[in-house]
Amino acid sequence: MVRTSPQDLVSMTSTYESCVEAVSPSGSLEDAYEMLQCIAITSDENHKMTSIGVNQFFLIYAASLVFLMQAGFAMLCAGSVRIKNVQNTMLKNLLDACGASLGFYTIGYAFAYGGDNFGGATTFIGTSNFFLMDVQNYAFWLFQFAFAATAATIVAGTLAERCQMTAYLFYSTFLTGFVYPVIVHSVWSQNGFLSAYQKE
Repeated sequence: MVRTSPQDLVSMTSTYESCVEAVSPSGSLEDAYEMLQCIAITSDENHKMTSIGVNQFFLIYAASLVFLMQAGFAMLCAGSVRIKNVQNTMLKNLLDACGASLGFYTIGYAFAYGGDNFGGATTFIGTSNFFLMDVQNYAFWLFQFAFAATAATIVAGTLAERCQMTAYLFYSTFLTGFVYPVIVHSVWSQNGFLSAYQKE
């Protein structure tokens, strides 16, 4: 008699029904034990998948809330300038998010989290994952990008009516591509010299 492995049963309708199909219990004690084992393994797999899904959803939801701070800073900047410069300030805030996305996508994430491994050597900046190569968790990237973009846009109010558009775009790309990632790597990365996650 060929039995289905518990890993193949995760996608079926219910845990009990799928285990009945796999084990086909005859009422013996050994079959009851196999049935319980099948239910436990299948439930663990379902729990793992649910946990991963909830974590991904929470990261995306939190990233969207943090990214909404861009709109708040745009309104702050619009209220800080003369009426003739409101459109210019709004465009500057939009370009801020665009420049931040380019800077963090190309080199920022790699400098912040590239080459993270627990117990590895302490490094000044990350050394891999440029252009998101070999990155598995895009929700984590989105969450970190939202913080990088928000850090770049904080300065927008102080530079309102005082800075040219190209200079501001260069600033936001440089801040999210190098300055912010170096700080993030040193504190939040497992290989940063100020990290609480370092191996002792």
